[in-house]
Amino acid sequence: MARRRVERELMRGAGPIAVLRLLEQREMYGYELIEALSRRTGGVLAMGQSTLYTLLYNLEGKKLVGSRWRTAESGRKRKYYGPTEKGLAYLRSKEREWARLVGALAGLELLEVASPSTSKPEPAWKGTSSSGWTPIGNDATTCGES
Repeated sequence: MARRRVERELMRGAGPIAVLRLLEQREMYGYELIEALSRRTGGVLAMGQSTLYTLLYNLEGKKLVGSRWRTAESGRKRKYYGPTEKGLAYLRSKEREWARLVGALAGLELLEVASPSTSKPEPAWKGTSSSGWTPIGNDATTCGES
């Protein structure tokens, strides 16, 4: 059974964190992010293209993600996104806030909390530029950096 989406206010807080978390694991292009959000959250954090691209635009503006154009095997150009160092610091900060919130709700017996995993995935990107995110590969054209 598909889960219902969360209220708009909760999505404003959870959406950026969810996107940064996915990008921490590997760089992705927009449609790939839409599919991963829906699949990995059982549809709870599913969002449409306009919502996601607005979110990515805002994250880029805040220098929390960087982007680059890459040509796929099909020959199609796609814009890939990855977190900046600032984005990773923001993610760590928000993870702690959400953990406190979830703990507080669990204390009220509103939800059951699974024990957190102690291992974090190694990121597939490399952050070395002034914005904290450097494209991987020779076919990349960096976008959104000045």
